[in-house]
Amino acid sequence: MYNFRTDLASERRDIYQKANNLNNIEGIESTSEEINEKIKVDRVKITSEEGEKAIGKPKGNYITIDIDKLKIAQDEDIQKASEVLSNELRQLIDSHIDKQGEILVVGLGNIYVTPDALGPKVINNIEVTRHIINYLPQYVEEGTRMVSAISPGVLGTTGIETVEIVKGIVDNINPKLVIVIDALASRSIERISSTIQLSDTGIIPGAGVGNKRSEISINTLGIPVIAIGIPTVVETAVLVNDCLDLFIEKLQDEAKSNDYLNNLKEEDNYEEIKQALLPKDYNLIVTPKEIDDLIENMSDVVSQGINLSV
Repeated sequence: MYNFRTDLASERRDIYQKANNLNNIEGIESTSEEINEKIKVDRVKITSEEGEKAIGKPKGNYITIDIDKLKIAQDEDIQKASEVLSNELRQLIDSHIDKQGEILVVGLGNIYVTPDALGPKVINNIEVTRHIINYLPQYVEEGTRMVSAISPGVLGTTGIETVEIVKGIVDNINPKLVIVIDALASRSIERISSTIQLSDTGIIPGAGVGNKRSEISINTLGIPVIAIGIPTVVETAVLVNDCLDLFIEKLQDEAKSNDYLNNLKEEDNYEEIKQALLPKDYNLIVTPKEIDDLIENMSDVVSQGINLSV
C-alpha cells in the first residue's frame, strides 16, 4: 500500500499510475468533463477489488470538482459551482434513496480551527425541514423532503467518537441517507479550498493527516453515506516538493548554467524561491492566508449545493 497522504481518489489514481507507469488501472473507470473555463469535473469509479487495492479506496463513485480562482470568486462563480455540485450530488442521492427519503446532514470538524471549520459552517446554512414538517406541516409544500442537520464536534472536546454520536441520532430519527461534510488533505497546494470531492462510500475522518478515526459509512450506520470533502491542508513535504518543482521550472526557463546551480548551494535562495512562487500565489504560510475567505466561499458552495439538491 502506498503512503498516499491524500483523501482524493483522483490524486491517488494519478500517483499510482505515475509510480507504475500505467495509463489505466484495472478496476478503475475514469472520465473528465470541463463545465466551463473555471470548473472541471473528474469522475472515478472503483469497480473491483483490484481497484480498491491499487489506490486504497473502497468500491464506489468518487467525483472531484475543481474550481479555478476561488480566491477571487464572484457571487455568480459561487452560484455556478453550487449548481454543478448540486447536479452531481442529486444523482448520487437518487441512486440510493427515493425522492421522499429523509436525509441527515452531518458537519464534521472543529469550528474554532479555521482549516477544520468547513463542516460546522456548512451546517449553519442548511435549510432544515424536519421540525417544520413534524410540527407545522401546513406551511410546507407537499413533497418537501425531511432534512435535519447536526455538527457533533470533535473527539478532543466531546470525548465521544463522532460515529457514536451519529449512530445514536440515526437509530433515533431513522433517516434514509446521511451526508457528511469534512475537511480533507491533498497532495497539491493548488487544490487547497478549490476542490470538492463527493463519494458514496462514506468517510474515515482524519485519514489524510494520519489521525484515523472510526469510519462513518453504511458499514457502521446501516444506511448509505455520501461524503463531501474539501482539501484545506497539505503536508510540509508536499509544499516543499511543489515549491522545488516551480523553482526548477523557473531555472530551466532562464536556462541557467551548472556553475549558477552550484553557486546556489552557497547562497540564501529565499528571494529566488519566493519569486518563483509568487506568480501562482503559492507562497503559503502553513495554510493559505485567505483561508477564512476560502472556507466561507466553500461553505457557501457546499451549503447551497446541498440545499438545491435536497
